[in-house]
Amino acid sequence: MTDLTNYRNIGIFAHVDAGKTTTTERILKLTGKIHKIGEVHDGAATTDFMEQEQERGITIQSAATTCVWDNHQLNIIDTPGHVDFTIEVYRSLKVLDGGVGVFCASGGVEPQSETNWRYANESEVARIIYVNKLDRVGADFYRVVKQVEDVLGANPLVMVLPIGVEENLKGVVDLLTRKAWVWDESGDPLNYTLEDVPADMVDQVEEWREKLIETAVEQDDDLMEKYLDGEEPSIEDLKRCIRKGTIALDFFPTYTGSSFKNKGVQLVLDAVVDYLPSPTEVKPQPEVDMEGNETGEFAVVDPDGPLRALAFKIMDDRFGALTFVRIYSGRLNKGDTILNTFTGKTERIGRMVIMHADDREEISSAQAGDIIAIVGMKNVQTGHTLADQKNPATLEPMVFPDPVISIAIAPKDKAGAEKMGIALGKMIQEDPSFRVETDEDSGETIMQGMGELHLDIKVYILKRTHGIDVEVGKPQVAYRATITQRVEDSYTHKKQTGGSGQFAKIEYVVEPGETNSGFEFESTVTGGNVPREFWPAVEKGFKSSMENGTLAGFPLLDVKVILTDGGYHPGDSSAVAYEIAAKSAYRQTIPKASPQLLEPIMKIDVFTPDDHVGDVIGDLNRRRGMIKAQEPGPTGVRVKSDAPLSEMFGYIGDLRTMTSGRGQFSMEFSHYAPCPNNVAEAVIKEVKDREANK
Repeated sequence: MTDLTNYRNIGIFAHVDAGKTTTTERILKLTGKIHKIGEVHDGAATTDFMEQEQERGITIQSAATTCVWDNHQLNIIDTPGHVDFTIEVYRSLKVLDGGVGVFCASGGVEPQSETNWRYANESEVARIIYVNKLDRVGADFYRVVKQVEDVLGANPLVMVLPIGVEENLKGVVDLLTRKAWVWDESGDPLNYTLEDVPADMVDQVEEWREKLIETAVEQDDDLMEKYLDGEEPSIEDLKRCIRKGTIALDFFPTYTGSSFKNKGVQLVLDAVVDYLPSPTEVKPQPEVDMEGNETGEFAVVDPDGPLRALAFKIMDDRFGALTFVRIYSGRLNKGDTILNTFTGKTERIGRMVIMHADDREEISSAQAGDIIAIVGMKNVQTGHTLADQKNPATLEPMVFPDPVISIAIAPKDKAGAEKMGIALGKMIQEDPSFRVETDEDSGETIMQGMGELHLDIKVYILKRTHGIDVEVGKPQVAYRATITQRVEDSYTHKKQTGGSGQFAKIEYVVEPGETNSGFEFESTVTGGNVPREFWPAVEKGFKSSMENGTLAGFPLLDVKVILTDGGYHPGDSSAVAYEIAAKSAYRQTIPKASPQLLEPIMKIDVFTPDDHVGDVIGDLNRRRGMIKAQEPGPTGVRVKSDAPLSEMFGYIGDLRTMTSGRGQFSMEFSHYAPCPNNVAEAVIKEVKDREANK
């Protein structure tokens, strides 16, 4: 039985290129998991084991790894930094207890870091901050600390100060112990000496140490009083206060160094052990019943409790399908039969493994607090809960956003068609934000995802991993439609065949709903003109019709239908008749309600050097963008705007051209908004032409 207080489930998250994978590599080296360090820029990092990751130098899949530091077991999840894979970050945060936010000392707080930070705030994950790449030209630790305060609105608690900067980086001063950690130039993280604080830094160290103590003692009234009376708290007491404040998200202990040069990583590991919560110290996950209502029960971390585990990631590798699971309560043994509460089916646990990047160690049992992978599960998808058969409950399900962009793909030869079907099936399991459907009329396979890069990578995986050559169509935007006018109408469905016929009469109002309300239905019928048992049939008829709008077939959003009156025949009325009446009523009325095309609007966050701000804003205006804010930073300007997705294709290429390769941007879905008439006409014409050519 392992002691849960010695567990740390942590994630490392950051912007692209801030160095999180390199940091993970160093951690593995220090904890003795790997002996030769792989470098990202050589394409040999341990946790980036997918070919496309090594080629592009970015992490696409979260890799889970386990190691030990100071008798504590660390389960580390390396998360992607790129915006199109934010779903991976979100998923990982769900199952983590703490995190390390890595920032680049020269780039500072970048667009994606902000998104990840916001997600971590929503998931209430305690974090420490690590400012990496302090050896880089233009690195400035104090500036990044200021940015964390201003841009993220967080409270960084500075724990170390750097000795030297850029190429002169020697090491760091630990403010608590007043000891300088100085590394030599061999690049070996273990070659360091503990020295006194350099003479020219004594005053600065004292100033920052005072700030640290003042912030920490706020967590304990007794200590605070003693401190105000001039008594200095012990390091143990301070550590206890820092731990309490970190777990309460009052502040974030902040460290610095250079992972690449192996300077400063030990202190970050110590901080993970000292300040981040164990599984028993985080808020337990609420349980919901089969209908999705909270039961008021919680999955308390207890090895002896009923089994509660969440599948948070599915990965297919050379060993077969792996399901990554976080166990919240209970035990899991090899050979157990468990219930998947989503499907209602039972599964037998075959092999269980602890992952070390792409290596694995077989285990026969696991318990609350563990993060493990199960081999060969059949019907489990991301977000499903695995529970005890006798005492089932569901953990809060994960919500995934709807895709906003689609492309048509077709295999180049017949042989590839079957292979492609199997490969796409695996990819859907792995990534819930990725959807595939077949166009009924043309038989085309349509891939849907969160952005251009997202689909780009998927095509790449098909080619590389599965060896399927595909032809890719033009990206299509997921347009929607709504109505703009209120219409009162009625419809009667009559059909007389021998014996009993079909009769349903409905009177109703169709009106625009609130933004983002989807579809709403209410009935104000009195006196039994439409019996209550048929109301759901009317609702179902209208609701199922929403999928296929009257404007070029785009689905309808934000519509409210009110059933006001109708007619009923005791012998001929049935649920089916009312459903048919509602479907016909929909086709009759919606064109009268002045339907309008809606387009997906994206939240765009662009970083550009000062010299090119005018070009970037001019270009966004040309793309029908609405400029929301301009935030000047030390190295350039952040321009925030809303722009329609249809205008943003190929934006990264244009941005790089405008800014001589220095610009960056992130984009995520914001909302649907009405399309200007000229755009709407062009879109509808294009769809009609496409239909005609099929």
